[in-house]
Amino acid sequence: MLNAVRLQKKPQHLLLAMVFLMAFGFSSWQVLLNNFVIERANFSGVEIGILQSLREIPGFLAFTAIFLLLIIKEQRFALLSLVVMMLGILLTGFFPNALGLYLTTVLMSLGFHYYETINKSLTLQWLDKKDTAEFMGRALSIKALGALGAYALIWLLMGQLSIDYVWVYAAVGSVGLIASLWLWASFPMFKEKTTQHKKIVLKKRYGLYYLLVFLSGARRQIFVVFAGFLMVEKFGYSVADISALFIVNYLFNLFFARRIGRFIGRLGERPVLLIEYSGLIVVFTCYAFVENSTIAAVLYIVDHMFFALAIALSTYFQKIADQEDIAATSSVSFTINHIAAVFIPALLGLLWVYDHSLVFLAGAVIAVLSLVASCFIPKKPEPGNEYICLGSVER
Repeated sequence: MLNAVRLQKKPQHLLLAMVFLMAFGFSSWQVLLNNFVIERANFSGVEIGILQSLREIPGFLAFTAIFLLLIIKEQRFALLSLVVMMLGILLTGFFPNALGLYLTTVLMSLGFHYYETINKSLTLQWLDKKDTAEFMGRALSIKALGALGAYALIWLLMGQLSIDYVWVYAAVGSVGLIASLWLWASFPMFKEKTTQHKKIVLKKRYGLYYLLVFLSGARRQIFVVFAGFLMVEKFGYSVADISALFIVNYLFNLFFARRIGRFIGRLGERPVLLIEYSGLIVVFTCYAFVENSTIAAVLYIVDHMFFALAIALSTYFQKIADQEDIAATSSVSFTINHIAAVFIPALLGLLWVYDHSLVFLAGAVIAVLSLVASCFIPKKPEPGNEYICLGSVER
């Protein structure tokens, strides 16, 4: 009982519990989606394309979270977002048709993207700057644990017990919904250290951060949309093969993400981002010309591993931001990150038809731009020292 009371007094524990639930719910929804829409809703490429586009709209509109903070506290907003996400997952199986899946997907995505926005804001507010990188690495490990738990549950329910899609979605959504409400009731409201702005904040001195976030979103789209597609189309990977790659990726995060966070805290943001983007140039260039399925799998895993280094982007912002800007800028940056989702898949999809190598060479170009931009991060970023000006003395 004493341990439970102590747990309630630590905002870090609430953050980690929410991360676990988010990963558990979203991974369950995602791993079942393609089979469900084909087997039960008879989706073609047209319908799945529309569904995925609709799924990204709440991410593009994430900046609206700042207006909702006028009427609800961030902590409650994060938990309410989890409730909405889990409700969308719970309802998914009951609507095996295009319109129903579009609506439940938007509902799920609305909760997911608002949660991700507010979770980032709370993490940067509640954690001391010296502890943030290691904590975010720890959160990635917990996220991996939640995803692996989802895979194990689905393997048990569908693979061993032959439970139907509708009841698997309902079970996952119900468990997540109850757990989210339990967190709401169990944890006290933690006080804000600094009152947050309740308006859109765009500042010139955050310009380098905005640019890096945009480029990061473009890179993410290429990996999410086209890397897996390459594995299936060119090398004939099965669902089991792709699932195995996901498991390897999550196992890496489970065991090493916290150490990576600690490494970022020691080395600093600029060196880490230079390592990440240099590695991505190599990975995307190799994607463009790879002809061996095993090498392609290695590239896929390495590509995913670099995502952990992106923690440095968040800690860079935390160090340069005014405390009262964190919630507003987190919302805006999430929208900036999703701008690429509006046009990258369609634009590069046309390139893919012509020559898939061009898609990954475009990714290499984005990595080069990110590498150049990260060179302008100072050794000791802080308010007033957000980026290095050309011709200035570095601080």
